[in-house]
Amino acid sequence: MHAAAPYFPLGTGLAPTPTTAMTPCFEMLKDAINSRAFIWGLLALPSIPMIGALLSAEPSAGQSVEEMLLHPTGEFSARFLITTMILSPMRMLLPNSGFWRWMLKRRRYFGVAAFAYAALHTVLYVIDIGTLRALLGDALELGIWTGWLAFFVFLPLAATSNDWSVRKMGPTWKRLQRWVYLAALATLLHWIFVHNNIGPALVHFLPLAALETYRIWRN
Repeated sequence: MHAAAPYFPLGTGLAPTPTTAMTPCFEMLKDAINSRAFIWGLLALPSIPMIGALLSAEPSAGQSVEEMLLHPTGEFSARFLITTMILSPMRMLLPNSGFWRWMLKRRRYFGVAAFAYAALHTVLYVIDIGTLRALLGDALELGIWTGWLAFFVFLPLAATSNDWSVRKMGPTWKRLQRWVYLAALATLLHWIFVHNNIGPALVHFLPLAALETYRIWRN
């Protein structure tokens, strides 16, 4: 005969309930999702195929590797910039959403990622164009100088995207961060005029314009 299994009356606290047994797992998952490593890993995902293309150094369709990566690096920079800017209006639109609250707390990560992809985009452009003469020759084109403008506006925003800068700069920090609107406008114009195609840029930026209009109306 087998020994009878011990009996633990419900509510005595002697037997682990399914909820209490799962709690450590959920806590571990929660800690992992809230970690810096997790958010940086997510933001780095688009760079994996880009790094692979750089390492393989296999041009296709008559393009250099740098030229092939110009579009995706610029596009992901714009996407992360847009993500950074829609978080406040989305939080206002859906105040009870835990997802948007979680995203808003990590807004600075998206801003830094936008700058990182923009920096890679700029480096690839400089390498691809080849010479200082060619670089200066293109500088006055509308699609080019707007890109440089966006990049140089990005620089101080990314450099001050940390707690130390927030404490040291005080109210000036928020005023500086408002320059992101100029960076967004310059990015939009850069996208449109470099590709001579308004469609893809508007698909990305129209939702931002709508949400910013809503935020201004609410305030």
